[in-house]
Amino acid sequence: MLVNNAGMAQQKLFTDITEAEFDRINAVNFKSVYNCCKCAVPFMVNQKKGKIINISSMWGVCGASCETVYSATKAAVIGLTKALARELAPSNIQVNCIAPGVIDTKMNSILSPEDKKALADEIPMGRFGTPEEIAGVVSFLAGKDSDYVTAQVITVDGGLT
Repeated sequence: MLVNNAGMAQQKLFTDITEAEFDRINAVNFKSVYNCCKCAVPFMVNQKKGKIINISSMWGVCGASCETVYSATKAAVIGLTKALARELAPSNIQVNCIAPGVIDTKMNSILSPEDKKALADEIPMGRFGTPEEIAGVVSFLAGKDSDYVTAQVITVDGGLT
């Protein structure tokens, strides 16, 4: 099993992102997923089994203003997931993606208490998700109950998107 769970974001207008910032965000959010898959896939194909779980973002599904590059890299993870799943299905390898919403993690710790409350008020469930809730979906995708699930994007966002 491989779980690709790397991410970094930068809130900036698209016109203000430098090429160096673009390269760094792309390297962390997308190229790392590509590289880890490139390492794991030959072993999985040889074993004729495996599970790859990529962590994207709800912003990879619908896009976020002032997080254009982040959104684009997370959308690339979704595209890679769907294409790789179809390519690896004959080898009994499932490739799926989780698109978390606003989760109470270090990435969101920079928000002020006021911004956190305003954001939570936009979420139909009225709160941020927890890392444990994402881990539960990872656990499902990693287990036997998901052996016929592949090329899927599971959005875990409290109803936000």
